[in-house]
Amino acid sequence: MHRHWRRLDDEQLLELRFCDLPLDIRRGQVARQLSRLYAELRARGIRFRPHAWYGTEWFSPDGVPGFAVPFYLADPRLKRLERRIMQQVEGGDAKWLRRILRHEAAHALDTAYDLRHRRDWRAVFGPASERYPSVYTSRPGSRRYVLHLGHWYAQSHPTEDFAETFAVWLQPRARWRRDYAGWPALRKLEYVDRLMKEIAQRPPRRRNRRLVEPAAKNRQTLRAHYRRKLGRYELSDGRYDRRLVRVFARPDRRARAAPAARFLREVRPQLERLLVRRARLHPYVVAHALDTVTQRARQLDLRLAHDRRRSKRDAARLTERVVLDFLERNRENYAL
Repeated sequence: MHRHWRRLDDEQLLELRFCDLPLDIRRGQVARQLSRLYAELRARGIRFRPHAWYGTEWFSPDGVPGFAVPFYLADPRLKRLERRIMQQVEGGDAKWLRRILRHEAAHALDTAYDLRHRRDWRAVFGPASERYPSVYTSRPGSRRYVLHLGHWYAQSHPTEDFAETFAVWLQPRARWRRDYAGWPALRKLEYVDRLMKEIAQRPPRRRNRRLVEPAAKNRQTLRAHYRRKLGRYELSDGRYDRRLVRVFARPDRRARAAPAARFLREVRPQLERLLVRRARLHPYVVAHALDTVTQRARQLDLRLAHDRRRSKRDAARLTERVVLDFLERNRENYAL
């Protein structure tokens, strides 16, 4: 192992194998957020504690009451590489990481207590045996599902519906009864509330601590991993390109201007407040629209075409139009 691996440039870093990386899930941000997750479970009276390990991606294996955390969350240098190649870092900030950990804990809990085979669970969420799609079509206007992770993920499969519902229920000081009042999704939250009280102090049926495909034993290079990962994900969505280039400039026109994606990240809190409070749009849909616009602006390497004040006003109008477009079409297609 290169002693100063963090100093390697991206091309050199990509030649390393996963097993060459000194990954330790007992330290760092992931360790802190796992401790917080366990405290949230304890506060709800749940004795179960899922175990976690570093792998190549987020996943909770069949038959194992735990989950893998992607390797890049172990170190800021690996996060920078992930962002450069994939254009985002899933779980890269503390709030996002907590959301995903709650979701993955639900999958581990499902496995530990064999929840998906209960008749009442199937009556609420549907059969877990339903085929897992490679692409799913969501309905942004539906109120039958909670809103937690992006892309209306609860709509993709019954097991994801349960995981998202549990994650919303587990949040400290959550006001889900108020937030989902009048939604059919409230019935799912109330079911999870009853179910967790029932099983909270029971010992889990499955207790194995097996690690499935841990990064520490993976001899694949990071370069091979990213080549395959890029092949799985289509990162370009050109539906809003014409609108984007009206607001921002292509790099050949304003090469020295500030990057539009960076500007959008900086003003995002202000845009969210403006669109949620003044335009009365749902925060979840606003966040999704801003993610879409920011990611595409980065892919096109767009730059600011005007001063920040005008750019912020134009970006708010663009984001509002994207939100309304989501809701008018009332369906979005996503790859899993």
